[in-house]
Amino acid sequence: MGLYLLDYGAGNVQSLANTLSTLGHKFTWISSPEDFKLATSLVFPGVGAFELAIQNLATKGLLEPLREYILSGRPYFGICIGMQVLFESSAESPTAPGLGIVPSPITRFDDGDKAVPHMGWNASQLLHSDDPEQIHDSKYYYFVHSYCAKYDPERYPAAAQWAYTTTQYGQELFISSIRKANVFGTQFHPEKSGAAGLALLDAWLRKPESAHSSSPGATSIPPILPPPVIRPKPQHQLTKRIIACMDVRANDSGDLVVTKGDQYDVREKHASDTVTATTGGAVRNLGKPVTLAEQYYKDGADELCLLNITSFRHSPLRDQPMLAVVRAAAERVFVPLTIGGGIKDSVDPDGTKHPALEVAGTYFRAGLINGCTRTGARATGLALLRRLRMRMGYRLVYVDPETYEGPYKAELVCGEPGSSESGKAWWYQCTISGGREARALSVVQLAKGVERLGAGELLVNSIDRDGSGVGFDLDLVRLIKSAVRIPVVASSGAGSKEHFLEVFQKTDVESALAAGIFHRKEVGIDEVKQCLDDNKVIVRR
Repeated sequence: MGLYLLDYGAGNVQSLANTLSTLGHKFTWISSPEDFKLATSLVFPGVGAFELAIQNLATKGLLEPLREYILSGRPYFGICIGMQVLFESSAESPTAPGLGIVPSPITRFDDGDKAVPHMGWNASQLLHSDDPEQIHDSKYYYFVHSYCAKYDPERYPAAAQWAYTTTQYGQELFISSIRKANVFGTQFHPEKSGAAGLALLDAWLRKPESAHSSSPGATSIPPILPPPVIRPKPQHQLTKRIIACMDVRANDSGDLVVTKGDQYDVREKHASDTVTATTGGAVRNLGKPVTLAEQYYKDGADELCLLNITSFRHSPLRDQPMLAVVRAAAERVFVPLTIGGGIKDSVDPDGTKHPALEVAGTYFRAGLINGCTRTGARATGLALLRRLRMRMGYRLVYVDPETYEGPYKAELVCGEPGSSESGKAWWYQCTISGGREARALSVVQLAKGVERLGAGELLVNSIDRDGSGVGFDLDLVRLIKSAVRIPVVASSGAGSKEHFLEVFQKTDVESALAAGIFHRKEVGIDEVKQCLDDNKVIVRR
């Protein structure tokens, strides 16, 4: 008897398990249909596709026991997919019906005026003044989803009665949490929402189970106030994200360290007698990955990104130290954690083959909420790419703007008059293997291609700007943002807090990432956020 967690077989459930352990709550995993009879409280977390969740539950014989458990009146807390499966259906998977407990469909966001998926920290607005679940209007919570339950009390009045909070994205209002009788659910991820999310989870779990117990259809439930009709505000509250990045690799002693290079060269440079720099020094060591990750979480980073920069040399599932880093970081960090590098089809030295989906799944189940694969990795399936951020590296290829008639003419960027680039023109070429290899592929071609395959976000690196400290490549960011409808992360070149302000004021990018200036303590994360806040850029503080 007691608290049980439902794992439907895909997505990141380890993050919630880590959170509950940190908060001091003991739990048992649901491993068979019979376990539902033993559960007195049930939490169903999930990241992934609606259809996959329904199919896996049905295949394991858990779908009907789940429905029976909920209708029994025992406490239920659904997170993300764990909330969406309560609805009638999803446009993501029209042939897979939901549990039908909440009488309305799940539909896709409109990407006509914004990037989809909705990814990042957003506010939730209470529909009534009473807040027994402690979802505060002033707090931000982490979302990552392309489909949602629209808040529409006129079209779906019965479903609106379930709505506890709403959230605005663009000019769309959706149900960000539901609460009725024994059921509570959030579209956001409290386990990845920092202190605010942990407080919400802890408060729900510490209440006596009797406070949550009541059948959704019970006639004894007091009448609920009519759902209010609310209109979108001029601007949503989605924050701009500040991401701390850690390039991780083994040093010459075999220990995993955080390093940082200049144009991807991570070895210390030693001056010779002729004052010509060479690159034969040791790997630059800026700290231990888990220690730095925990510190950046405490400093207020909105997301942490671990890039395994030598993963192309090894089989990632044999790279146990990196998996250990991910598992350890996930136990201490309660904001989104991304791993990059090695998510590809691979073969062990003994000939064992691992498809990319298996590799990604291993990392997700170690504690990730996002994965990152680089250019050069071939497409490995729509389901995988929807859960991945594409890491895209580029370099400038200069051409004569007067005579160039090549295939990338429509993508040419011209230098501004009066600048050091005045009179020049260039296109952006894709690179792989840390910038050492170029591909006959342009930024726009790759961006559009991976978006069509289903990539959820683009992380854009510039080899020309890497380690330069001169600011983000605004032309590159604008070019990619104009080509795709998915979120974009600007990377490479940050040297001051003003550079973050510049990229957010002069482009529509959703996030900005930096590494070296944070590692060397040249600029603090809080300094960056204070600068943005002072200039009316919405950030999480």
